[in-house]
Amino acid sequence: MSVTGLSKIDDTVHTTNVWLKQIMTACHWTERQDAYRALRVTLHALRDHLPIESVAHLSAQLPTLIRGLFFEGWRPGRAESPGRDLESFIQPIEDAFDRYPGVDSEHVARAVFETMCSHISEGEVHHVERALPRRVRRMIVSEDQELSSR
Repeated sequence: MSVTGLSKIDDTVHTTNVWLKQIMTACHWTERQDAYRALRVTLHALRDHLPIESVAHLSAQLPTLIRGLFFEGWRPGRAESPGRDLESFIQPIEDAFDRYPGVDSEHVARAVFETMCSHISEGEVHHVERALPRRVRRMIVSEDQELSSR
C-alpha cells in the first residue's frame, strides 16, 4: 500500500526503515530515534573522512532519503576539515550519545558500517575501504574481518 502515492518516495522510506531496523538490532536498541541518530552522525563522520570523489561515488549507491542525511550540512570546501585520525572520526559519535551511558561509539559505527555494506555493491565497499585512514578502517571492522571479505 502506497503511503505517498509516489513509489520512489515510498521505496526510499521503506529502505531507510530497513536500515534503521538493522542498526537497532545490531545495537540492541528499541528506539528508532537512536538508530536514526547513529546513522546520521556516522554517515557524517564517514563523509568528512573521505575524499570528495569517494563521497560522490558512495552517495550514488545510497537510497535517496539516506543520501539526504549523508549530505545534510556538508560544506566540501570548508577550511576546518577534521583530521583523518580515529579520534576525529569517533568524537562526533561520542558527542551524539554523550547522554546515553553505556553506548560504545565504536560499536555504533560498526553497526552502521555493517548495515551500509550490506546494501551497497562490493566494489563500492572496496572503494570506501581504500579511502579511509587505516585506524578508522580497523575500528569499523572486527580485527579478524576485512570489509573486502564481504
